[in-house]
Amino acid sequence: MLTLDLTNAPRWHDLAPGVRVQLRPLTTALMVATRSDPAVEAVPDETPDEERAVAFAKALARRGVLAWDGIGDADGKPIDPSPEAIDALLDVWPIFEAFQLTYVSKGLLLEQEKNASALSPNGPSAGASGTAKPVKQRAKTVRRG
Repeated sequence: MLTLDLTNAPRWHDLAPGVRVQLRPLTTALMVATRSDPAVEAVPDETPDEERAVAFAKALARRGVLAWDGIGDADGKPIDPSPEAIDALLDVWPIFEAFQLTYVSKGLLLEQEKNASALSPNGPSAGASGTAKPVKQRAKTVRRG
C-alpha cells in the first residue's frame, strides 16, 4: 500500500555519523525541476550513466537541501549549505551513496513499482498455464564394437 504524507514537511536524513541534512520532500515538482536543471541538460548524450547520476544527484541536492549539521570548512568551522558546498559534499563517496539510498532511491523505487504490472486476476492472464512442454529425452544406445 502506498502511504501518503500529506504534511509534505522537510525531513532530516542522516548521511554519516554526525552528518545530517534537512531535505525537501521528494515531490514530482522537485524531480521535474531537477530533470530540466541546466547542469543536467548540459550533460552530453554520450556521457556514461554513472556520470549522469552524479550530475543529477548534485542538481537534486542543490534544490532539496535546506539545512545541515556536522559539515564545516577546512578549518572545522561550520558552514551553511551553498551550491558549491553541496557539490563538494556529494563528492565524498560515502555521502553520495547515503544520499542516493536515503533520498533518491525512494523516489525511483516508487517509479519502478508503477511500471510493473501484476497479473490480472480476471483478465486474459487469469488461470493461464504454461504451454511449453519439456522435450523428451531420447534413449541412449550404447554401441559396442
